[in-house]
Amino acid sequence: MSGNTMDKAIELAKKATDADENRDYEEALQNYEHAIQYFLHALKYEVHGDKAKESVRSKIKSYLERAESLKAHLKKEKNKKNKKMVEGGSSKKSGGKKKQSGDKKDGGGASKDSGSDDSDDEDTKKMKGQLQGAIVSDKPNVKWSDVAGLELAKQALQESVILPVKFPELFDDKYRKPWKGILLYGPPGTGKSYLAKAVATEADSTFFSISSADLMSKYVGESERLVKQLFEMARDNKPAIIFIDEVDSMCGSRDSGTASEASNRVKTEFLVQMQGVGSNNDGILILGATNVPWKLDSAIRRRFEKRIYIPLPDENSRKRLIELHLGDTPNDLTDADRAKLAKMTPMYSGADIGIAVKEALMEPIRSFQRATHFKYVMNTVDGVPYYDFLTPCSPADKDGRPMTWREVPSGKLIPPKVSTRDFEAAFGRSRPSVNNADLEQCEQFTKDFGQEG
Repeated sequence: MSGNTMDKAIELAKKATDADENRDYEEALQNYEHAIQYFLHALKYEVHGDKAKESVRSKIKSYLERAESLKAHLKKEKNKKNKKMVEGGSSKKSGGKKKQSGDKKDGGGASKDSGSDDSDDEDTKKMKGQLQGAIVSDKPNVKWSDVAGLELAKQALQESVILPVKFPELFDDKYRKPWKGILLYGPPGTGKSYLAKAVATEADSTFFSISSADLMSKYVGESERLVKQLFEMARDNKPAIIFIDEVDSMCGSRDSGTASEASNRVKTEFLVQMQGVGSNNDGILILGATNVPWKLDSAIRRRFEKRIYIPLPDENSRKRLIELHLGDTPNDLTDADRAKLAKMTPMYSGADIGIAVKEALMEPIRSFQRATHFKYVMNTVDGVPYYDFLTPCSPADKDGRPMTWREVPSGKLIPPKVSTRDFEAAFGRSRPSVNNADLEQCEQFTKDFGQEG
């Protein structure tokens, strides 16, 4: 799926509704299912903001309901057609004579078995279609070098997903096997999901990105079957990685007073599929991420062989994060400036730094909007110098002209560079999202069950 996944989803949805109106129900059903897959992918990776996400979820729900309705209708029509064919064939074969009771019983039994097989096949296809949207077919384009710090976590992931595929001879030994379960835990915004994106980019494996919405169903027994189908699809597409974000939402403690019978059945199915009798998961890595590892069921926790703490970034990592988020945006920051800014953010997570840098990048735009004077400057376009570009300047600048941003021609603006002062203003307004209580719980879990990342 490409970067314009939402456009593709809308296009498929329109084709589906057009076919639906024309009573081409098979074509409509196929397009509805494809549209749902694209909408699910867009919801995970492209749609931002609560209102936008809610709008997409509403579309998915309505298209899913219509698809289910069409499936039921097509199945009913198919059964009617099959019944007529069976009755016509039986009548023709018997020459109009009354069928013997034994023939009737055999025919009825065969028809029933065939219908059951068809139903099972349709259910399996339906579940595969539902899970198809969880396969990340387009690489997120996040490389190991884009992840600041977290060397132990990167090493464990490379040992599990890169080396076994590229150098299988390293793991031919009977006792040396790659990790089959890795849990990444730590405060929110420290880079757990970002690490998973790096794995999806770097690994030559089928990557399943799963959340509770992909596996939870209102129908009794269907959630467990979806879990089983997920692992079967992974085994059919080895080497494979199953990434479960917010794994605690599906695999919380079964001793909890709020745990329902249905959720306990899902956890039991996870236990069986991850490491049950007869479950062959060679070539499959289960990668989990959570902010609250202490809420995990103890049996699920044990099945994650490596439990790696993803802490808040240290000073060097924060400096690297500032550089990554700043990118190639024109700025006048020196290496010493970036080091100074890193010292100003001791409790910031990676996500907090990303937000603060974004705030700093907006400062030149605000100064542009406030500017009362602009001056002409030279800009090179395709190797040719032009002298008709404008940039904001001080009213005291001798080359400055009184004007507002509304008078600047489109495409003729040279924005001001981002400065250290912009960052200091942004960092002064922003606040970290992690507190000491969050850190204490994570550090205690690390002492009990985990290892430093």
